[in-house]
Amino acid sequence: MKSIYQKFCREQLDSSGALAKIELDYPENFNFGYDVVDAIAESEPEKKALVWCNTENEEHIFTFSDIQKFSNQAANVLEASGITRGSRVMVILKRHYEYWFVTVALHKLGATMIPATHMLTVKDLEYRIRATHVDAVICTPQNEVPEKIQSALANLGVSARLWCVQSDREGFRNLTEEMKAASDKLERRPTLVTDPMLLYFTSGTTGEPKGVIHDFSYPLAHIVTAKYWQQAEEDGLHFTVAETGWAKASWGKIYGQWLIGCAVMVYDFDNFVPKQLTNIINRYGVTSFCAPPTVYRYLVRKGVPDMPKLRHASTAGEMLAPEVFRLFTERTGIPLCEGYGQTETTLLMGNLKGREPVEGSMGTISPLYHIELQDKDGSPTPPGKIGEVVIVPPAGERQPGVFCGYLDDEKQYQHVWRGGVYHTGDAAWQDENGLYWFHGRFDDIIKTGGFRVGPYEVENVLMEHPAVLECSVVGVPDALRGQAIKAFIVLSEQYLPTKELEKEIKDFCNSKLAEYKWIRLIEFVEEMPKTISGKIRKTELRAKAAVK
Repeated sequence: MKSIYQKFCREQLDSSGALAKIELDYPENFNFGYDVVDAIAESEPEKKALVWCNTENEEHIFTFSDIQKFSNQAANVLEASGITRGSRVMVILKRHYEYWFVTVALHKLGATMIPATHMLTVKDLEYRIRATHVDAVICTPQNEVPEKIQSALANLGVSARLWCVQSDREGFRNLTEEMKAASDKLERRPTLVTDPMLLYFTSGTTGEPKGVIHDFSYPLAHIVTAKYWQQAEEDGLHFTVAETGWAKASWGKIYGQWLIGCAVMVYDFDNFVPKQLTNIINRYGVTSFCAPPTVYRYLVRKGVPDMPKLRHASTAGEMLAPEVFRLFTERTGIPLCEGYGQTETTLLMGNLKGREPVEGSMGTISPLYHIELQDKDGSPTPPGKIGEVVIVPPAGERQPGVFCGYLDDEKQYQHVWRGGVYHTGDAAWQDENGLYWFHGRFDDIIKTGGFRVGPYEVENVLMEHPAVLECSVVGVPDALRGQAIKAFIVLSEQYLPTKELEKEIKDFCNSKLAEYKWIRLIEFVEEMPKTISGKIRKTELRAKAAVK
C-alpha cells in the first residue's frame, strides 16, 4: 500500500534519488485529523503510530486506531463544553501522550491550538493569554503549571475553560477521566484548509514574542521535512528530542512522520541524561533521530555508544562545532544532516536524501519552495556573497507551510512580505557547489573595514577551541573600522578567564580567519542572555558592549 502522503502530492526524483520537484495537491477542506489519522486508522487499524515511555519505565504503544478513538473522545468532551471551529485552546502537555489525542481532537473540531511550554512563567502566560484571548487551557498537572495558569488568569481578570490531564486539580476538569465516559464516534466537522490551525509564539530574540499563525495546509509541507531531511521511513520509528510546546514538535513528532507512515517515539523526561537517551534509541529500535546541537555535544562528550538500528541523524536550531560532526560520524558511521527553517515556515533548506551531506552546511533548497538570496535593495547576491534568505512564491502567492499571519500585527506581516516575497531576516551565502551556509540574522551582519562578516562563521571557528563552551559574536562601534568584532565567551569549567587565555583564543581563531574577520575583543561571561527557548539574545550583548 502507498503511504498516505502520496494522495496529497506529486514527487519527481532525479537519477540519484534526490527530490527534484514536489507539488502539493489537497482539497479545500483538508484536515489532518480526518484525512490522515482517521484514513490510516480505517485502512490499517493496527499500524503503529506512537511509542511512548517515561523515566518510571511506564510504556504505551498506540496504533492509529487508538489515536482515532482517543482523539474522538477528547473532541466530544471539548465540543460538549463549547470548543468549536475557531476556538483558541492553549495546550501545555510537555511530552505526555495525551498531547497527541488533544492535538488531533482540536484539528478535527477546527479549533486553533496554541502549544506552549511548561517553562513559561506567570508573566509569560499573562502575555500569551492576553494576546490570544484563549477560550480554554489544557495542561499538565506537573511543574506547578495549573497554579501558574490560575494566577495568570486572576491577574488579568479573565476566565477560561480549564482541563488538566492524569489527575484532579482544584478549578480544573480532569480530561483523562472525562474521555473515558465520552463516545469514541465523531462525525466530520466542517473545516477549511485556510482556517487557522496552529498558533506558535516565536522565541522573542529581538523583542516580544510574535504569534505565528499556520493554517491546515501546514502538515502537508512537512512531508519534505520528514521524508527527505529526517529520512523517516515507512513503518520505521522516528525520534525527535523536543518538548511539545515548541514548533520543533510539529517538525518531528507528528505531521510529516505520520503522513509517510512512520511511527513516532516519545520519551517523557524532565532532565536530559545522554545514556538514558541512547538506551531508549536502542531499546525500541529507533531508525531516525533528530535533536538540537546541544544533545549531540553531550552525546559526543559522554561517548557515543553503538546504535545498530539507527540509520539517520539530523540537527537544526543552533551552531554545532565541526568536531562534534566528525566525532559523531566516526563513532556511528552516520553523518549529521543539518537543516534550516523558522517557526514561520517548515524546512527551507537541508542536507536532503540522495545528496552527500556536507559538514556545517545547510545543504540545498527544499524543492517545495523557490528561495533566493537578496541584498538590502532586493538584488540577487552572487555565489560567495552574503544575502538575506527570501521566499519568492509563484505569482506572489503564499505557499503551504509558510505562515498566514502574525497575531494582531498586520503591519509586521506586511513588512516581512514586502515586495511580494517573504523576508526571513536570516543571512546566508551560496558556495560554488550550490550549497548554502548560514550566517545568522541579516541584521546581525557585522560591517567592518568595508567588509561584511556573518557572526556564525566566526563563532564556528571559536567553538573549535577546547576552552569555549558557548560563544556569541557581535559588532561593536570602532573608530577605525566602523565596527570591530567582539566575542562573548562562556568557558568550559576547567578553564579560568585570564589575559593569557584571551590571547590564546584570539591567536587560535585569527590564524584560521581572513584578517578582516579577526576577533579584536573578547569578554568572558558566566552565562549568555537567552530567551526561554534557549536562543542567545544578541541585542542584549550589543547593548552591553556599547556601554563599555
